[in-house]
Amino acid sequence: MKKFVFLVIILVLYGCQSAIDNSGIKLNIPGIQNQIQVVLERQKTLWNEGSIEGFMEYYWNSGAFTFQSGNTRLQGWQELFSRYQKSYSGKNMGTLDFTDLAIKVLSKSNVYVIGRWKLIHKQTSSEGLFTIIFQRMPEGWRIIHDHTS
Repeated sequence: MKKFVFLVIILVLYGCQSAIDNSGIKLNIPGIQNQIQVVLERQKTLWNEGSIEGFMEYYWNSGAFTFQSGNTRLQGWQELFSRYQKSYSGKNMGTLDFTDLAIKVLSKSNVYVIGRWKLIHKQTSSEGLFTIIFQRMPEGWRIIHDHTS
């Protein structure tokens, strides 16, 4: 009987780590959250190494990608890439950090993340909030929408 109770407890705890999406597919929520965390850490590292190109690798390279910040809406990967090149190239890159992350798995191929960003320069810093939407593509997780304030 003790073995049976122990087994039931283990199965219940395991079940808390997974969910079923609307299509009936079982999701490994912690696994997906970890994948997204890895992408965000990689982006932060690439930015801090001065690689806008590497940082942008995790954005959906499409004209349908959207970015919003303040009163500005950009349509398309190239538009955001050009904005970053103009505003942050060279010594203007600063040191990027993400904190206060909440990663919400919506389905096996859709995730949204809310968090805080901070960009530290030698004399100044700036910070704000963001919401990004990821979609799993054949090449991996890509950001399809970014709203940064």
